[in-house]
Amino acid sequence: MDKHQKIFKIIGLNVKEYRKKANLTQQQLADKFAGDRSKISDIENGKENFMFSTLVDIAEGLNVDLRDLLIVEKNYNEK
Repeated sequence: MDKHQKIFKIIGLNVKEYRKKANLTQQQLADKFAGDRSKISDIENGKENFMFSTLVDIAEGLNVDLRDLLIVEKNYNEK
């Protein structure tokens, strides 16, 4: 896994963590910014190279600071 893929994966895990804390399904989060549930799934699983504007929309939908989604120092277990 190259460094860019690792960063996308960690950001995706951050999105998933905050979505679950907000008690939202992927569909509910996607509905908050006219997004697509499969896109949320791909982002959470590190499979999507997303645009920055999408991440801004997700942060707003989760009501979290964008910086919280960008923290890459967290120690997640890689699968």
